[in-house]
Amino acid sequence: MCGITGYIGYRDAYPIIIQGLKRLEYRGYDSAGVVLYDGQNIQLSKTKGKVSDLENKVTSEISGDGKIGFGHTRWATHGVPNHVNSHPHLSQSKNLVIVHNGIIENYDTIKEELVKRGYTFHSDTDTEVLINLIEEIKDQEKCKLGKAVQLALKQVIGAYAILVFDKTKPDELVIARLGSPIAIGIGKDNAEFFIASDATPFIEYTKNAIYLEDGELGIVKINREIKIRKINDDTLVEDFTIQQLQLSLEQIEKGGYEHFMLKEIYEQPEAVIDTYRGRLLANKGIIKMGGLDDHIERFTNANRIIIVACGTSWHAGLVAEYLFEDIARIPVEVEYGSEFRYRNPIITEKDVVIAISQSGETADTLAAVKMAKSKGAFVFGICNVVGSSIAREVHAGAYTHAGPEIGVASTKAFTTQITILSLLSLKLGKIKGNISSPNYQAYIHELTQIPKKVEKLLNKDTHIKQIASLYQDVPNFLYLGRGYNFPVALEGALKLKEISYIHAEGYPAAEMKHGPIALIDENMPVVVIATRKGHYEKVVSNIQEIKSRHGQIIAVVTEGDTTVRDLADHIIEVPETVEALSPLLTTIPLQLLAYHIAVMRNCNVDQPRNLAKSVTVE
Repeated sequence: MCGITGYIGYRDAYPIIIQGLKRLEYRGYDSAGVVLYDGQNIQLSKTKGKVSDLENKVTSEISGDGKIGFGHTRWATHGVPNHVNSHPHLSQSKNLVIVHNGIIENYDTIKEELVKRGYTFHSDTDTEVLINLIEEIKDQEKCKLGKAVQLALKQVIGAYAILVFDKTKPDELVIARLGSPIAIGIGKDNAEFFIASDATPFIEYTKNAIYLEDGELGIVKINREIKIRKINDDTLVEDFTIQQLQLSLEQIEKGGYEHFMLKEIYEQPEAVIDTYRGRLLANKGIIKMGGLDDHIERFTNANRIIIVACGTSWHAGLVAEYLFEDIARIPVEVEYGSEFRYRNPIITEKDVVIAISQSGETADTLAAVKMAKSKGAFVFGICNVVGSSIAREVHAGAYTHAGPEIGVASTKAFTTQITILSLLSLKLGKIKGNISSPNYQAYIHELTQIPKKVEKLLNKDTHIKQIASLYQDVPNFLYLGRGYNFPVALEGALKLKEISYIHAEGYPAAEMKHGPIALIDENMPVVVIATRKGHYEKVVSNIQEIKSRHGQIIAVVTEGDTTVRDLADHIIEVPETVEALSPLLTTIPLQLLAYHIAVMRNCNVDQPRNLAKSVTVE
């Protein structure tokens, strides 16, 4: 949630900051703000709305001069989205300024104490409380900014990534992190530094970056080495890693597409190839996965696999439940990270926990990882972002290599996660002897064919757009699927409500008779995944039940299907594949359907209301 970007160096800071805010707007867009230091004064501009609104306002409020500054895009937690609650926030003296991602849970208590000491507050935010606490400690202890920040953070409960500036120390920035990601880009010879929630704002300036660990505080000064300390005990961190970023500028631009979401839908054939490249040696019948190979006995001897995830990643986990139990014959439980971490679950050293997260920063999933580790379980991570918190916290894992996903509604994350999970289940099934060699080879061959089949599906975009035009104004949708495609029904419904704001629900097809069938009438469109493999006859019966109640049916069927064609109002054909891999295909038309309906409803596809890409707070 929220986005931070900052700069200190020899360049003009404002163009770097404003461009960085545009790239981070997917993280938070209720309001935006920027601060610059021109050598004498702190210049501040902020507003409710988007970065474009901020740009319009900046011209009349600040000169734009300054080699030091930072900005923020906000996703509201404490305080409604408005000008006053927008970041950055100044201290009472106006000497200190801060931007903050996260939540300070005990801010009320701190605020009451500060009010007693004469402080006044202008916003409803926890962030204004934090900057004044830092100032109070700095004044009382007669200490430097870094020490004041450290002492203040020892008093707060919650999560944060913060960037703080003191105009009485105009050559440095202080950065700290607990539970919310922040990166420091390093310029040549330490002549400049870039700070951001992720690397996208500074990728064209440097490929060298440090990701602060939880509980660390960093101080950057022009032409000086970075200093990193532990917040709790003031230990100097000397073994931090400078990572070489693999991201390219082209990857984070739209590349001619109208929206990032559409671009990312169309990137899926290549993303799936990148995910299995080097891991799937189809001509040799070999699957190589270092994170699995190095710990194979933990998997083969596991009593069960517990999958923890949130949102779209949770749906990928549901697909994995079918994969692991069907192919590898290992019991699986799939848990919401947010529920798992608070349920006091029974976890043993014989369990394997798989944590799935596109960003690798999902707060609830990360907390579940830490809890599982504390109970002795082996934890395996699946995420997309190299160096992310979950990637660093787990015992082993696999990156999806999907490339940046900027659109808030995940698309290629889902298909690449399923690709990784398919590889895991196939390798384990082969090792455990639970899949025959012919079936194993058939699965491997089919997995290599998925990218071409996805490309074929993308050529049906115009047909899907025509269907979307007929249903853009309906208030409700139902999505039905069985077996491997039940999670796809859930995912399809999620995509539609995320970006079009149409109420949609996904169900196992047979569960329709246990309540949802009461909703069926001539105004209710029902999307049914009815591929030929996997309970086909049962799904056909479900379709007949819908038709007898005058429901409108959009059916996703296998190429050449005639039975459902005669029953459905609209059909979308997908290429045939083995049942276990069908979610990699059936999800594509549902992504396109949701996308086109949202565009036709004039919704902000890449930045749907109330949502943010990375949920880094509870």
